Amino acid sequence: MPRPRVRLGELTVGFVQSLAEALQQLGHDPTPLLERYGLTSSRLAQPGARLSIPRYMHLGHAAIKLSGEPALGLRMGSLSRLAQTGLAGVTAAQAPTLGEAARTLLRFEPLYAANYRGSSVFVEDTQGAWLRFYSISPYNDYNRFVVDSLLSGWLAQLGQLAGRPVQAERMEIEFAAPSYAAGYQALCATPIHFAAEGNQLRLSRATLEQANPQHCPSTWQHLLQLCEVELAQHTRVRSLGERITHLLGPLLNGGREPDLEEIARHLQLPTWTLRRKLAEEGTRFRSLLNDTRQDLAETYIRDTELAFGEIAYLLGFASAEAFQRAFKRWTGLTPGEFRRNQRRTG
Repeated sequence: MPRPRVRLGELTVGFVQSLAEALQQLGHDPTPLLERYGLTSSRLAQPGARLSIPRYMHLGHAAIKLSGEPALGLRMGSLSRLAQTGLAGVTAAQAPTLGEAARTLLRFEPLYAANYRGSSVFVEDTQGAWLRFYSISPYNDYNRFVVDSLLSGWLAQLGQLAGRPVQAERMEIEFAAPSYAAGYQALCATPIHFAAEGNQLRLSRATLEQANPQHCPSTWQHLLQLCEVELAQHTRVRSLGERITHLLGPLLNGGREPDLEEIARHLQLPTWTLRRKLAEEGTRFRSLLNDTRQDLAETYIRDTELAFGEIAYLLGFASAEAFQRAFKRWTGLTPGEFRRNQRRTG
């Protein structure tokens, strides 16, 4: 049986709706662009339809070029609605408070978006809460809009429940201040922190506790049950090897290679038990690591514009040279040859 291929991720086509509306606001018909990416009206109306992360990034970049608006992601976020995230968003819209709505939206993120690089988290304390979006560095014209649209979208979605604009107490963004940096300031009560360690915004305790006037307790509980069932189905994995493959993505990023001991700690298993269980499945940690790296390398080279040094960093190689040697060993081709072949046949 062929092994499952690792994908960079996918998201619901509902995200395309705010992109299309942003283009319309700027005086552009989005239909030709969407159809170029296979996003016909019937495709956008298909239940459960998904769009790959690389394709979404290329679509966003094309939309920015078409509109000449580098801050398109911020505009997209301001047009975001909870219903565009499907069942998770509809459920969040019935939460008793804005805090519970935010917690629900991030907890059930796997129902509408999945990225091999990580997942968003809601981290609450006595004074408020952080809404954290994972790193998708290195940043370029293909992915900055994703961070912009997500952070501004969270605030817009909560503002719709509140019936008024919701501002963050603090906002941190991983990339350096772009040319349109002033466009972020309406989202936050304090200056934006660029070139930060991560992408996150903070909500005050008063914001979290604000009541949602649309809340219906029975509907809220019913929708939560449906989300839990869907989440169990989406996150179910069939083997220990698959669980390790899902762990490797965020751990690889950063020019370092995770080892068996680190994976064992994440799985809360003794190292010897992990090794034995993998042997029972007919595999080894090193094989899983190499297979995962190869799958991701081929996807990054084929579907993104990342430089080979950047790909090497994302896959945990100490140098671009080490990555190129490994890739030649896996495929018989250099990364450059592989990319040229893919572009010719694509």
